Amino acid sequence: MFRTALRNVLAHKARLLMTVLAVMLGVAFVSGTLVFTNTVSQAFQNSSAKGFDGVDVAVTPRHQASRGDQVGHNPELTEALLQKAAKTPGAESATGVVGGFTALAGKDGKLVGGGWQSAGGNYWGTDDPRYQLVSGRAPHGPDEIALDSKTAERAGYKVGDKARLSVDGPVLTPRVSGIFTTDDGNVSAGGSLTLFDTPTAQTLFGKKGTYDEIDVKAASGTSQSALKAALDKTLPTKLVETATGKQLADDQAKQIAEGMSGLKQVLLVFAGIALFVGTFIIANTFTMLVAQRTKELALLRAVGASRGQVTRSVLTEAAAVGVVAGVAGLAAGVGIGTGLRSLLGTFGAELPDGPLVIAPTTVVAALAVGVVITVLAAWLPSRRAAKIPPVAAMNSVHAKATTKSLVLRNTLGALFAGAGVAVVLAGRTMSTDTGQGVMGLGAVLLIIGVFVLTPLLSRPLIAAAAPALRMFGISGKLARQNSVRNPRRTAATASALMIGLTLITGMTVMAGSLQKSIDKMASAAISADYVVSMSTHGPLSPQVAEKIAAVDGVAASSPLRNAPSRIDGKTEFLTGVDGRSINELTNLKTAKGSFAVGGDRIVVDEDRAKEYGWTAGSHVTVHYADGKAGQLTVAGVYESNAMLRGIMIDNATLTPHLSDPSDMQVMVKMKDGASAAAKDRIEKALGSNPAIAVQDKKDISDGVAKIFTFMLNLVYGLLGMAVIVAVLGVINTLAMSVFERSQEIGMLRAIGLERRSVKRMVRLESLVISLFGGVLGIGLGVFFGWAAGALIGAKMPTYELVLPWGRIALFLFLAALVGVLAALWPARRAARLDMLTAIKAE
Repeated sequence: MFRTALRNVLAHKARLLMTVLAVMLGVAFVSGTLVFTNTVSQAFQNSSAKGFDGVDVAVTPRHQASRGDQVGHNPELTEALLQKAAKTPGAESATGVVGGFTALAGKDGKLVGGGWQSAGGNYWGTDDPRYQLVSGRAPHGPDEIALDSKTAERAGYKVGDKARLSVDGPVLTPRVSGIFTTDDGNVSAGGSLTLFDTPTAQTLFGKKGTYDEIDVKAASGTSQSALKAALDKTLPTKLVETATGKQLADDQAKQIAEGMSGLKQVLLVFAGIALFVGTFIIANTFTMLVAQRTKELALLRAVGASRGQVTRSVLTEAAAVGVVAGVAGLAAGVGIGTGLRSLLGTFGAELPDGPLVIAPTTVVAALAVGVVITVLAAWLPSRRAAKIPPVAAMNSVHAKATTKSLVLRNTLGALFAGAGVAVVLAGRTMSTDTGQGVMGLGAVLLIIGVFVLTPLLSRPLIAAAAPALRMFGISGKLARQNSVRNPRRTAATASALMIGLTLITGMTVMAGSLQKSIDKMASAAISADYVVSMSTHGPLSPQVAEKIAAVDGVAASSPLRNAPSRIDGKTEFLTGVDGRSINELTNLKTAKGSFAVGGDRIVVDEDRAKEYGWTAGSHVTVHYADGKAGQLTVAGVYESNAMLRGIMIDNATLTPHLSDPSDMQVMVKMKDGASAAAKDRIEKALGSNPAIAVQDKKDISDGVAKIFTFMLNLVYGLLGMAVIVAVLGVINTLAMSVFERSQEIGMLRAIGLERRSVKRMVRLESLVISLFGGVLGIGLGVFFGWAAGALIGAKMPTYELVLPWGRIALFLFLAALVGVLAALWPARRAARLDMLTAIKAE
């Protein structure tokens, strides 16, 4: 039986090749995901570990929680603490570290590193253990900087060149005094690192005379743990905490692994979808192979083979196919992992250097997925094969599904679908966090229910296409009848396409609806012509608002300034605004009182008012960040908005309590409205700073749209794998149909049906099956998009359902295109059948 099984693997090469391809695609997706994420994770971890080579113990401020009416402040690491750490027994040296955001522009004027890892810091001196100068000298004074070698290469700077950079808004133009090397993983990943001398860094990053961290190097013969214990005795542990370099490296490696796990899980979900779709095809293929070998299996039963032996024979074939597909998928996955890394590099997302990592778990996972999925998919066909009585099989009598089994299937499908709809609708009424999980469960139940009911749904839905098929004469009539001849097989094929289109349509509906709601929200809440902010959404220097106010043509402007405070023992962030101009810059509706900010008058959103029981005229005691208390009066309560919310207070009242004020953004209204000339004037007043974004409402909307577009393109690309697998499924089904109807096709040809009519019949059958799956998928996708949107819309008053009819029509067209392309080979094969040979076929 074992030899027979292996011989059968090689006897049906064409169809088994499609099975191998289907399994291989899923395996390649899984193994490629594992290779890519393991490679990147290992490279990041290696780079991070090297970054702590010069750090034996790090001293950081101990976080101080807010208590009572006091706002929590982390203690400062002073020069005295640095000297104390350096003199601790077992310490060789101590280095004070200061850092923060530093946007560096290249010679082309564009931001180096895209801003996501644009960092700055202090160069301690010529003996700084963290950085090794390769050319030039250390920076001295506010007009000199040092750049890491990779940043200098990307930006095109050499020693002696003048650079353009920004820390919190204003443009600085220091000279490059030196270039150094670093093992910092952020730099290896494409970020930039700019170093100043320590006094300059402390001034720029708002740390005058203090440090963010103190790195202590152990003397020869002193272990990291021993140095840590000595520092804990020497330094005030109530104010600072210590960690060894090994602990820091391990913690960072763990954080990197956790960060990569999110990406890995997302990719594996889509890989699972591709495998799930592939399961239908594998099951169909083995059903076809079993049907082709009905007589052969019957003969085996007649000469003494048991049902178990027949089942094991088919499963052995499946295992052999799974092993081949697993090995091929692993090889393809290694290529995919390498390709993904190169592809990200072409988009500017540079990754740390490191070897390709093919972990043993990746190899095991690839082979296990290939074999297990294939064997599971072949299990049902193998059982059906074993149950065929030898006499019935020899007479080509094929057992059809009984009425009892159909009733049971349809009942289960209806129960699952009904439960899924009920759970999804229940999820709409819950909070966002709880509703997500409930709605996800409902979606799974509904998809399972629809899949089980698909054979029942196929007849009426395909019958609806009858008027259109009649236009093609006898070919159209035969195509409709063939589509519903085997509803289970048709349903399995259509379901493969349905799953992909369900997810694609649902994501498209949600993205379009969210985009529309954000557009409405921006126009409803903001009447300003421009919003100025850092491209990384970091803090802005107050000088930016001052420069903007002096620009010719500015009618009104207001910086938005965030600051922590304590109200009724709770931490609340106050939003400082210009009370004289905020009304001209916003369109917030006032529910109670008046929108008047100035002096001790504040306005609050409805959520805060409800939480604290405030109304217009209420008196509020606030404890500012400097510990001083103040009495404020609620002038008005405004309707909540995701763009603007919270407690608004006049900057003239708030700023005196801030030691280092900074702004989130600046809102600007021009006398003549938004125009290219007005935007150009603002940008030039800010020194054409690449780190500062000057955006009008359309720019804000386009920025959000880019995020949604990127997400959608990512989803389309990932689900493309499932669609490719679905195409293979349609080809498989049609090939099976052509094989089973060889005699019938031969008879049709003998009585006069032309070859082109046979081709048209097969193509129309494929088109009907694909459109059937497309209609189901789009219908489910719209339902899920509507339900999920309603859940999100509970927190977005401007949310409204937007059905992207153009995209939906495109998806339906693509489903039809899948059907046409998938039919090319089976249709050609059907038309080329020799009619006499086909008529004699049994």
